[in-house]
Amino acid sequence: MDGWTPGQIAATDQLVRWWDRPSTFVRDEFGVDLDDFQEEALDRFPYSPRLAMRASKGPGKTATLAWMIWNFLVTRPHPKIACTSIDANNLSDNLWTELAHWRNKSKLLQEKFEWTKTRIFSREFPETWWASARTWSKTADKNQQSATLAGLHADYILFILDESGGMPDALMASAEAALSSCKEGHIVQAGNPTHLSGPLYAACTRERRLWTIIEVNGDPDNPRRAKRVSIEWARQQIEKYGRENPWVKVNVFGEFPPASINALIGPDEVEAAMKRYYRAHEIGNAPKILGVDVARFGDDASVLCRRQGIQVYDFKSYRNLDSNQGAGLVARAWADWEADATFIDMTGGWGTGWYDGLKRLGRAPIGIGFANAAHNPARFVNKRAEMYFDTVEWIKQGGALPPSCHEVLAALTQTTYTFQGDKILLEPKEAIKEKLGYSPDEGDSLVLTFAEPVTVQPILRRGRPKTEDYNPYR
Repeated sequence: MDGWTPGQIAATDQLVRWWDRPSTFVRDEFGVDLDDFQEEALDRFPYSPRLAMRASKGPGKTATLAWMIWNFLVTRPHPKIACTSIDANNLSDNLWTELAHWRNKSKLLQEKFEWTKTRIFSREFPETWWASARTWSKTADKNQQSATLAGLHADYILFILDESGGMPDALMASAEAALSSCKEGHIVQAGNPTHLSGPLYAACTRERRLWTIIEVNGDPDNPRRAKRVSIEWARQQIEKYGRENPWVKVNVFGEFPPASINALIGPDEVEAAMKRYYRAHEIGNAPKILGVDVARFGDDASVLCRRQGIQVYDFKSYRNLDSNQGAGLVARAWADWEADATFIDMTGGWGTGWYDGLKRLGRAPIGIGFANAAHNPARFVNKRAEMYFDTVEWIKQGGALPPSCHEVLAALTQTTYTFQGDKILLEPKEAIKEKLGYSPDEGDSLVLTFAEPVTVQPILRRGRPKTEDYNPYR
């Protein structure tokens, strides 16, 4: 392959094999033991103008997309490839990083292609032989979103949509248009089936006859399951939540849920709350409330959240506290701040020692079980869903968060919900912890301040004898 040019490579038997069977290219260049679905997807790719992978969690679909991109760059003359994902961070941290990973394993790719943070290009033909990373705005209109994949004109064109389960339909319009004027064109998308709308859902339902569909299943009892999905993990999810749970359907079985899975709130709204701050006269005589999330495991933190009406103050995190230390710490914070009420997470019994300790100290904490019934059982499956939705509504109506609460930002924007019948159901906390890499302790302490209505306690609040009804959104 020394002295490689497009014309010389096009004449070799090796190039023909790689063009015809991309799985051979992956084995030759990377020495990978392919999963069944990966080999099927790779070898159907050259003959499928539209290919979609509807996948469970963790089977290796992003690696498969990266292999297709490298195969197309190597085997087609002067190709143009546009890649996008559900957001800029996912594109950069996952797909684009995956491309760099496999380039570093191939002498051929290192010699012939340059990798940058937004572009891969041929060293010999940088202007006409490339792949580009493209992002889109969720707040843009349909015309602006469709422009994400616009502007590609070449004989060989490839569009890659990673994590397309939550993408808008508008992103597909430009890609479809480009296929009409090229010699060889492909649209490849992959994602978890989280939404009952968008490009992935359309491909798997009403447009199924136009697409080659690769279904990737992590079901431990399915003989064609994806081997990279842990059987132990899959069985645990099924045992804990049941086979009909929407997150089990999406993440283990790679199936569409009964209702779309949506984010609680967008990052822009939470970031706006982190920029707000209210002075005492703006807060008025609103109740002072403490929310206490007690650590469950060694890597979790116990967190105190202080909220007065529309203002949340800095979170206080503590590790390795026993029950007596925790109860004493909360009692001091309660007295120093003259709190009107304190709510403690009693889910699983982890907060019992703190609760009992506070009672011995003469305090009257309120224990809250996240799995308990909601005040509005017709709308929410449990208390956890209700508290999180009340918190989100408070933010949207002007609530202020401390500027440094990035863990709260991640917890609120990464937590998703769907419907169980007509009731709102949140994604399991264990799934959030796995997604974030840590437990959403600050988020849980914040939502606890919305657990119950609270009125000002005159005996505790010097100079404020008037009681007020609780309004969390004021």
